[in-house]
Amino acid sequence: PLSARPQPKMAGAGRVWRVGALLLPPAWRLRAPGRAFGAAAGRGGSSGGGRLVLGAAFALGGSAGLCLAARQRLREHSAAELPAGSLQLTLYQYKTCPFCSKVRAFLDYHGLPYEIVEVNPIMRKEIKFSSYRKVPILLANAGSPLQLNDSSVIISAIKTYLISRRNSLEEIVSYYPPVKTVTEQGKEVLEYENKYWLMLDEKETKRVYPVKEVRVEEMKWRKWADDWLVHLISPNVYRTPKEALASFDYIVREGKFGTLEGLFAKYVGAVAMFFVSKRLKKRHQLRDDVREDLYEAVNEWVKAVGKNRLFMGGNQPNLADLAVYGVLRVMEGLEAFDDMMAHTNIQPWYQRMEEVIQK
Repeated sequence: PLSARPQPKMAGAGRVWRVGALLLPPAWRLRAPGRAFGAAAGRGGSSGGGRLVLGAAFALGGSAGLCLAARQRLREHSAAELPAGSLQLTLYQYKTCPFCSKVRAFLDYHGLPYEIVEVNPIMRKEIKFSSYRKVPILLANAGSPLQLNDSSVIISAIKTYLISRRNSLEEIVSYYPPVKTVTEQGKEVLEYENKYWLMLDEKETKRVYPVKEVRVEEMKWRKWADDWLVHLISPNVYRTPKEALASFDYIVREGKFGTLEGLFAKYVGAVAMFFVSKRLKKRHQLRDDVREDLYEAVNEWVKAVGKNRLFMGGNQPNLADLAVYGVLRVMEGLEAFDDMMAHTNIQPWYQRMEEVIQK
């Protein structure tokens, strides 16, 4: 959930919002339209109608894309300056992206003010400044810009910066170097070996993670959210033609589409993503009824949190809590979300997450 107001600056950069801490009732109890359900956009696509469908499909979750690195520069400054607002944060996103939702959940929970620039998923002109063409992109500016890519790198780097008083954000980001890897399909991509690590010294580590198991658990479930949970979203929100149309109806209203683009994306995109979801189901070896995989995953998470903790982080959420919440909330208002609430044990934890982030 975002408490937002349009900002007049950054003309031509897309829809811009100022966001921060929020004081709204949990949206799922208001049965609001679905918030988002896509992954980071991929590259390529033909021009015209085909490009439009591909752009919408990528924006709405055809697959979970890996984020690449970009060059980073930022003048050194004290971490203590961040709460005072000297570091300006701008998030380039699709509202329909679970990875972007993860970053928003993290920033909102920590009370960090930031601006949002909504990116057109077809033309992506709002991020033409970047050779990296996926979202989320976070620009941190304290006199000179630093670009951070990959939702987990963004979260780990900013969290490290909030805790550590020793290093500049520029130096911290340098601890997450991109490494070239090759996927099973033979495609070369950049991955980040350290993206689930907080770069802390021994004293800081003991303060944040009193015992080693706490850190191991957090990293394990952050990775689980990226590698498994996020892959369950698209097959569930596009499970039937009716659900696919409902999903795209929301996306067109909330995303940044032109009038003709929106009409085309709503109907052609819904059909396309219905069939894409079937391929995703096969790729990730999901059951015929993909709801069962969603229910099982959600209950696995609830079991891991346990009955004696409010959150996996104890009395307050840790980065794993924020990651899982960020991914799941993109389904709010959709049939898949209502079914998840009715057929799993997630509701008490989810409601606590809503409340603590609003505070």
